Amino acid sequence: MKRPLLLPFPGNAGLADALSGRIDAEIGKLIVRRFPDCESYVRIESPVEGRTVLLCCTLDRPDDKIMPLLFLAKTARDLGAEKVGLISPYLAYMRQDHRFHPGEGLSSVYFGQLLSDVLDGLVTVDPHLHRHPSLEEVYSIPSRVVRAAPAIAHWVRTHLPHPLLIGPDRESEQWVAAVAAEASAPHLILEKIRHGDREVEISLPMADQWRDRTPVLVDDIISSAGTMIEAVGQVRRAGLAPPVCIGVHAVFADRAYADLLASGAAQVMTCNTIPHESNRIDVGDLLAEGVSALFAP
Repeated sequence: MKRPLLLPFPGNAGLADALSGRIDAEIGKLIVRRFPDCESYVRIESPVEGRTVLLCCTLDRPDDKIMPLLFLAKTARDLGAEKVGLISPYLAYMRQDHRFHPGEGLSSVYFGQLLSDVLDGLVTVDPHLHRHPSLEEVYSIPSRVVRAAPAIAHWVRTHLPHPLLIGPDRESEQWVAAVAAEASAPHLILEKIRHGDREVEISLPMADQWRDRTPVLVDDIISSAGTMIEAVGQVRRAGLAPPVCIGVHAVFADRAYADLLASGAAQVMTCNTIPHESNRIDVGDLLAEGVSALFAP
């Protein structure tokens, strides 16, 4: 039985290194670059015939990655790979799951169809499933969703006495509730009114009973950080201690990370699904379990 072959995209070597020993896989070599006219060039330099080939590519800033990803999946198949899978701790294009305005496209559906056409399986961490009840509704290939809640809860239990888990909006409730259950801690959800891509208003339910607790804001994606920044302010205005901010995916557009640090948060940390200086919570073991379960011989 040939060992699986991990092919890390540029910037994803750390992901492949973390997984190779855990799933007994070989790290292969590939070339991804652009021609002078900006078309993509890909080349696999490791033997793939008869093997399970796992492309390692977390999909933040996806538009620069998607064409090489599609080409590499097709190339591996053409070269005789038995299976071609994708390990993408952060899965892009999950938010546009509804036509919020006339004429909009359902990019989550289109992106799912695009990847399903070239892959045999997908492993990811906490995709932004809001209106889609499961990943299977978007992707027609076998998939495995890895939950970061156990790793986040372990960090909370280890580092924070008397935590209060807080979700900055209703969309965050599924993640906050799971972490709270794992950490045996109470939780509550803030109410959010969004006025635009970067403008949000948040209200905090009665919090007098929690003043002896350390507030911990938890969300799946921190992108513009507007929601988290407003939540930090609301927590402080309610008289609670400076909150710890935890995100599963460190997207952090533009100055979002610096702005969140300056907002009054006690700490800002994320899981290592997207490489970032805020990474403090390792989901490698959980991710490896998901990969092994989906791509077991």
